[in-house]
Amino acid sequence: MKKIILSAIAVMAFTFSNAQSGQFKIGAHAGVVFGDLKDSYSANFGIDAAYLWNVTDEFSVGATTGYTAYIPKSYDYYDGGMPYRVESSEAGFVPIAATAQYSITDYLFAGADLGYAIYVASGNGDGGVLYQPKFGYQSKKVELFVSYKGISADATLSSLNIGFNYKL
Repeated sequence: MKKIILSAIAVMAFTFSNAQSGQFKIGAHAGVVFGDLKDSYSANFGIDAAYLWNVTDEFSVGATTGYTAYIPKSYDYYDGGMPYRVESSEAGFVPIAATAQYSITDYLFAGADLGYAIYVASGNGDGGVLYQPKFGYQSKKVELFVSYKGISADATLSSLNIGFNYKL
């Protein structure tokens, strides 16, 4: 799995170094889990990296990756009067996705990520299709956003996130 992650980072680094014009962004996000797996996970947090090329003054496309983790919940389960603790396992993903962003005004933007999330946590788990619409505030160096992140495999792992990006 480390080879996959290092390969993805190497491809993105090569792409960034050969880019003619565009912008590199790094950031972080945190959120609350809901949907199919809300009983198994309580929170989502992670780091993000993206590179976007300007198509027009208002519209950019690019590639994004990072790491996102889901914090497991634990609860007591009663079977025939004997309680025992059940805990979900941690879920971690490395997204490899295309990203697009449209500047509605100088300060507001809408965007979306679409790709695949590679499962990288220990134990059994599957990756899945990643989709993440975003809406936010931007300045020349900083973005603040809200997003809905979904990772769909057998069930959908959904979260409502807040985040920030620093533009380099």
